[in-house]
Amino acid sequence: MTDLPRKAITRTAKLAALPLGFAGRATWGLGKRIGGRPAEMVAREVQQRTAEQMFKVLGELKGGAMKLGQAMSVFESALPEEIARPYRAALTKLQEAAPPMPSRTVHAALEERLGPDWPELFQEFDDKPAAAASIGQVHRAVWHDGRVVAVKVQYPGAGEALLSDLNQLSRFARVLGPLVPGLDVKPLIAELRERVAEELDYELEAASQRAHAEEYAQDTEIVVPEVVHQSDQILITEWMEGIPLSEVIADGTQEQRDRAGQLLARFLFSGASRTGLLHADPHPGNFRLLTGDAPDGPVERWKLGVLDFGSVNRLPEGLPKPIGIALRMALQGDAMGVYELMRGEGFVKPTIEMDPDDLLDFLLPMLEPAQVDAFVFDRQWLRSQAARVADRHSPVYELGNQLNLPPAYLLIHRVTLSTIGVLCQLGATVRLRDELEAWVPGFAQDPEPEDGAEEGAEAEEGTGTGEATEAGEATGTGEAPEAAQGAEEKSEAAETSA
Repeated sequence: MTDLPRKAITRTAKLAALPLGFAGRATWGLGKRIGGRPAEMVAREVQQRTAEQMFKVLGELKGGAMKLGQAMSVFESALPEEIARPYRAALTKLQEAAPPMPSRTVHAALEERLGPDWPELFQEFDDKPAAAASIGQVHRAVWHDGRVVAVKVQYPGAGEALLSDLNQLSRFARVLGPLVPGLDVKPLIAELRERVAEELDYELEAASQRAHAEEYAQDTEIVVPEVVHQSDQILITEWMEGIPLSEVIADGTQEQRDRAGQLLARFLFSGASRTGLLHADPHPGNFRLLTGDAPDGPVERWKLGVLDFGSVNRLPEGLPKPIGIALRMALQGDAMGVYELMRGEGFVKPTIEMDPDDLLDFLLPMLEPAQVDAFVFDRQWLRSQAARVADRHSPVYELGNQLNLPPAYLLIHRVTLSTIGVLCQLGATVRLRDELEAWVPGFAQDPEPEDGAEEGAEAEEGTGTGEATEAGEATGTGEAPEAAQGAEEKSEAAETSA
């Protein structure tokens, strides 16, 4: 595949082959079971073949198809090892690359956006792409002032392809869902669809990257490349050398894994507080581990490079305070406090009644990383959590389906889940509680109030339905009304449970 397939009939046919292929393999599996093979073994083989075909097709099509593939790929750690192993390499490749555009298409795009004299803007320009993603590909070049730069060129017809793919994929989301236990694909697709306009707008992306680059300019641990030039469908930024996170996942030392994991958690929780923006595309292709002049240590000098700010959640007040308060109360065993706060924020609808202790029992295993000084994120832990909430015969599954995910929290939830998925792919030991205390409002115990202020402080915290609700509503900034509608449609199911 050498160009972005844009004809709707071509893309639709390829995507339609996914559920048809699944149906065919299910029939094949039935025959195998009739022939005497164990049902569980046959089911695993069917699931494995379906996954292999899915990621192959999604990678070839780029556009919204690949966008969904990238979003799902971070949950690979939740799959049983015998299923995950055969296509883990394909997932890593999907996170880092896709079939490139021909050079003539790239040159035509540069001429259209930068003018006929575009070659004069560069001392060098490498026609072979250094990376390719869902809506564009990146070329290494040398800017006219001598800086090494990354030139991101948007695929022609990317917007049309994105919408077409996601609309088509939403029609058979139920087929894709079982590939990742505990993940409800339908609201994920809805959320990706509603953010298409922002993904395609390189001016917005440039503004978000500039905000991060300015904030982290003096940071000793997080590096964000500066924006060099931006025009419609072309974005030029400083080039960043480093070890792609996908390579650290595949072959990194434990020191590299632990350092990358700690910095990834730090960036996730600090970004919203420091910039008012939450990086909303945390798949491994967007991160680099920068060992610099200390590749053999000390690890304290290694940094995390962050790329691709096309998808962000605008949180001008930082992460909502109710998140931190709920986490703290849960770890303190305050079941009623958690229940009342979650009801006030809309996680428990007014028509739903549940036992606060059951709710706390549902949440605490997921909060294990915040209960200890350092937690080992591994695939086994994530698989156990996915299996726990995906078991339809379990009370946990029933309780999870009663919970609701308010639209204002949808993207925060997805980013957090995705980051946890990457940490488990890394197998990193992370001091997560340190990051929560430093960056999540409400998580750290408030200092003792002075005399006369105690009553006001207690009233402020309350059940989290006052200030907490306002903070939650503030997270809706920049969310499209359609996103809220799509999130409401099926937000209380297994995605919340995951």
